[in-house]
Amino acid sequence: MNETTGTPARRYISGAFDLTDHNGYEVSERTYRGRYVVVFFGFTHCKMVCPRALHRLSAVLNSLGPLADRIQPLYVTVDPDRDTPEVMKEFLSPDYPRFTGLTGSTEQVDRAKKSFRVFSTTVADPDDPDGYQMPHSAFTYVMDPDGAYLTHFTDAVDEAELVTRLTAILRRPASR
Repeated sequence: MNETTGTPARRYISGAFDLTDHNGYEVSERTYRGRYVVVFFGFTHCKMVCPRALHRLSAVLNSLGPLADRIQPLYVTVDPDRDTPEVMKEFLSPDYPRFTGLTGSTEQVDRAKKSFRVFSTTVADPDDPDGYQMPHSAFTYVMDPDGAYLTHFTDAVDEAELVTRLTAILRRPASR
């Protein structure tokens, strides 16, 4: 499952979605054609994994310098009941301004999760004001400018390695 075509993951991850961005616009994977897309699924009420991942990815984008202009980072909710476009914008704007938040109906989010093979579930959490949390898989996906899956990174991949690997992807000659 690396950055080569024909990997098993490439056959199973379509990266398709029809959602609403944090500005209220309808978007799909086609909206971002022409740019590399970095996708992370999470939710705004996440206490640890999501903020840590968003911080790490923001630092990676900063380290990439001008190469980062070729990337559109997306944060897709797994909790559409709480994560409206307004909530996503309020959550992302102060600390993660490079990211566009995506949400939608439960059905739309479920289709997006399925297309990326993302797992999430609802579990009771008496410490949460709404009484639940949403454990989920924590992968960072990279899609090419044509919308095809290139690779993904686990949460264990550190910032320096992400910078190195994304730099290599972004500096490759176009494959047309």
